[in-house]
Amino acid sequence: MENKVSPKEYLSQAMYIDQRIDSKLQQVETLRESAAKVTATLTDMPRSTSPNPQAMENTIVKIIDLENEFNRDVDRLVDLKAEVKRVILRLSSPDQKLVLELLYLCFKPWSEIMETLGISETSVYRVHGEALKNIVVPEKTGVNAIERESFPVL
Repeated sequence: MENKVSPKEYLSQAMYIDQRIDSKLQQVETLRESAAKVTATLTDMPRSTSPNPQAMENTIVKIIDLENEFNRDVDRLVDLKAEVKRVILRLSSPDQKLVLELLYLCFKPWSEIMETLGISETSVYRVHGEALKNIVVPEKTGVNAIERESFPVL
């Protein structure tokens, strides 16, 4: 039996993939900085035994693995955003479309959405709530293509 995905969970997926991508970028940067610190010392003295003589190789492998994960996540994000956009465009209300696009595709904070639409906090939340009621989550969604994780709900 397949778990039914709520509209909010469905729409929130892109934000969490985007955050995971940002995290991987930071990890790659940290590994690159670590690899740049490794230097060779030329000397005629006997070499001491290192606990891990392949440290540079291991770091490079980790960087490549993270970059591959990053590329897969970017592909998933692009596909998911296209799917979510199609779902949002099925709504009839322009305000509902805009709120959902700004929140779930552009990752804008509530305050910026309020400013963009020129409406109060209460009104933005009301439009959002109405939009969620009107969203029809596709039966075969990108959530199945993504390694299903427990996405926190906004």
